[in-house]
Amino acid sequence: MYPLYFFSPSLSFSLPSPLSLSLSLLSAQKLCGTNYPVSISFIVVNEFCERFSYYGMKAVLTLYFINYLHWDPNLSTAVYHAFSSLCYFTPVLGALIADSWLGKFKTIIYLSVVYVLGHIVKSVGAIPSVGDSTIHIVLSMVGLILIAFGTGGIKPCVAAFGGDQFDEEHTNERRKFFSIFYMSINGGSVLSTLITPMLRGDVQCFGGDCYALAFGVPAILMVIALVVFISGSGMYKKSPPEGNILLDVCKCMGLAIKNRWKSSKYDPKKKHWLDWAEDKYPRRLIHEIKMVLRVLVLYIPLPMFWALFDQQGSRWTLQATRMNMAFGSTFVLKPDQMQMLNALLILVFVPIFDMVVYPLIGLCRINLTPLKKMAVGMIFAALAFGSATLVEVNVTKTVVEPAPQGQCLLQVYNLAVSDVKLNIPGSNLFSQPIKSYEDPPAYQHIQLGGHNKTITMAVTQNEILYQCVQTFTEQKAYTLVLHSNGSEIVCQLATDNIHKSEKMEAYLRFINTRSEAVNITVGAVDFYVPADYGISPHNSVERKEYTNDKCTSGSQNFLITLGLLDFGASYTVILKGDPGEIILQKMEDVKANNVHIAWQIPQYVLITAGEVMFSITGLEFSYSQAPANMKSVLQAGWLLTVAFGNVIVLIVAEGAGLDQWMEFLLFAGLLVAVCIIFSIMAYFYTYVDPDELDKLFPDKTVNDDDEDNLKKNQKYHLDQTDNSMYLNPIEKRTKM
Repeated sequence: MYPLYFFSPSLSFSLPSPLSLSLSLLSAQKLCGTNYPVSISFIVVNEFCERFSYYGMKAVLTLYFINYLHWDPNLSTAVYHAFSSLCYFTPVLGALIADSWLGKFKTIIYLSVVYVLGHIVKSVGAIPSVGDSTIHIVLSMVGLILIAFGTGGIKPCVAAFGGDQFDEEHTNERRKFFSIFYMSINGGSVLSTLITPMLRGDVQCFGGDCYALAFGVPAILMVIALVVFISGSGMYKKSPPEGNILLDVCKCMGLAIKNRWKSSKYDPKKKHWLDWAEDKYPRRLIHEIKMVLRVLVLYIPLPMFWALFDQQGSRWTLQATRMNMAFGSTFVLKPDQMQMLNALLILVFVPIFDMVVYPLIGLCRINLTPLKKMAVGMIFAALAFGSATLVEVNVTKTVVEPAPQGQCLLQVYNLAVSDVKLNIPGSNLFSQPIKSYEDPPAYQHIQLGGHNKTITMAVTQNEILYQCVQTFTEQKAYTLVLHSNGSEIVCQLATDNIHKSEKMEAYLRFINTRSEAVNITVGAVDFYVPADYGISPHNSVERKEYTNDKCTSGSQNFLITLGLLDFGASYTVILKGDPGEIILQKMEDVKANNVHIAWQIPQYVLITAGEVMFSITGLEFSYSQAPANMKSVLQAGWLLTVAFGNVIVLIVAEGAGLDQWMEFLLFAGLLVAVCIIFSIMAYFYTYVDPDELDKLFPDKTVNDDDEDNLKKNQKYHLDQTDNSMYLNPIEKRTKM
């Protein structure tokens, strides 16, 4: 789920000059007689705690926006992805600070302090007693910005700093360290996405879900991460800042553009626009930039994959809130815990793909190159959203859609002793007799032709006609209650709640047909129901089976059984019976969430398979195709594709205005189209071996003949058998 983020020129792990290292560093302590430095244990624990902190906070973020800040789903999704995007823009800043100014060690320390402050501010903003809603929003946004700068700033430094701890000759140990590092990332994410939703929902504080605790525990983990990292200070190898190649690349490209713009038609022609910078920069550097640009062009379609992938924490979590989360009679999953499935599956899929899937494909003599893998990963992600579309279509069947402008929704309860007929002028609705105490089948749309309208309806019982005059307002939902007062039919209008609870609770109200008022306690919620067809307000109650709930009428006490009040449903319970008894009849106004959360598993399986083939392969491809001093540039480009992917979701969520299933289908279709474009671009890409630069240009210069020779030698592909990320020659040009 969460790939490694290498982003530093020191990614090649070439140690500084021995003169810059103290003798104590050269004799660093090792773990249990191995070649692993003791210092890496501090780095791995730090990464585990930091990832727990980040993904634990992020797991509950969308529901926090909706349930605590009371934002609508589209705004919540947009802000969630704006935050995610910022987290992937800031690594560029972190790399510049580390490589040009502070060094990796100090950058991690200082920005971790910013990170901790962000968590603290975010947690304080989740305490209801601290200020009003405006203060909560301000504190939340400030906290998220600080967290984005903290996590993004240290993201490019930690993995590379861990690699710096190894001696030059211990390449195998270094490679295994990255596997351990990767496991710590996913281990932290699995535990955090399991635990923080429990802290949010199972612990009640300030009269509701405990978001302050759900954000506070990740803050504590980030403090622990910082303390652990500082504790190993005396054991680290700390390379000084060596300058950032990103700046050199930007300056070189800027100069080339400037010179090209100022050139005249009489100036000598150049083979490539970058050659206009050769009067100041070495031709080898210019050629290395050309190699990097070829890969960066391939990155242009990639943000669309991340636009789909990162919706697990937003749209998919919101989808889960409208599904049945119960497993048996005792265990109930929380919607934000489903994100754990991706991290769990990645731990299972990575070894399966490496040791089973890829070798089997190789036995079938299929040349599955890195770019082909990435294209297949896109297809898997598109299929995941196809699966999400099918789930969403079935989920929406339990949802009552609000009426459009100029209309309202109406259902009818006949609480009279016999059938009645209802006639609404200008419509043929309710043409069939309405049976006594019948649960209405569905809401009907009433045409108003304006903001509101007073309608005189005809009610017929036993061939006697009665008039019912009521005023309706557009875009509202109503229940028309018909009952007899002994001599005639009386009608009264009640406003309904048709929206499903975002907390996956059930809504409940009572109608009391008895002559005595009733007080009822359902769980921890009290209801007062007036006598003579009094109607209580809608209140949300926890989803569970209710038996032996307390009910008081006059001087008598009763125990009532409501049965299961299920996820997302809205119920009306009719109280009837003579004095001395209470009889219940439960109506279901809004259907319960009857699509089980297990139906989300296929989309998680598909998106995870896509991630294994797209993300991990893409990182290895980026690493292998860049010269040693340009790897940070490609890693910067890779991280920016994630950032721009989240920007795409932000734009669609706020601007498209589509039904959710149509939005899912749109994303799936866009990714398929992008995959086709990427496949065409990849077909014309030629794999290169950056190490050939040292052989072709030993004097650090390039002439035209050398460039021709380089083109002839661009016939390489990745060795995928051991994930070594090294290039091997092949006999013919490898496409895609």
